[in-house]
Amino acid sequence: MTTQNINKEQFEKEIQGRRPVLVEFWAPWCVYCRRLGPAYDQIGQQRGSELAVVKINIDEEPDIASREGVEVVPTLVLYQEGKTLGTLVAPESKAAIDVFLQEHLGQ
Repeated sequence: MTTQNINKEQFEKEIQGRRPVLVEFWAPWCVYCRRLGPAYDQIGQQRGSELAVVKINIDEEPDIASREGVEVVPTLVLYQEGKTLGTLVAPESKAAIDVFLQEHLGQ
């Protein structure tokens, strides 16, 4: 499954579910976000059956970013059943994201 951008309503619904949700807070002007994009898409393709992998554009949804305390992009946040399981700021590689998911989901 490929990653998709979601809006506030979709975000609220996704994070309340039993299925874990990995959210990338990003911005189109962020060069590092664009560089990380292919690795993040790979996570979605490889792990799409076990967790939702979505993106939030902080320029389009600044209220969510503010509420969630996102100050640096890209920031990845893992949610499940309305709770934050972990946060990863500016991961340097796909391997770092894989380690983060392993630590928090044990998968």
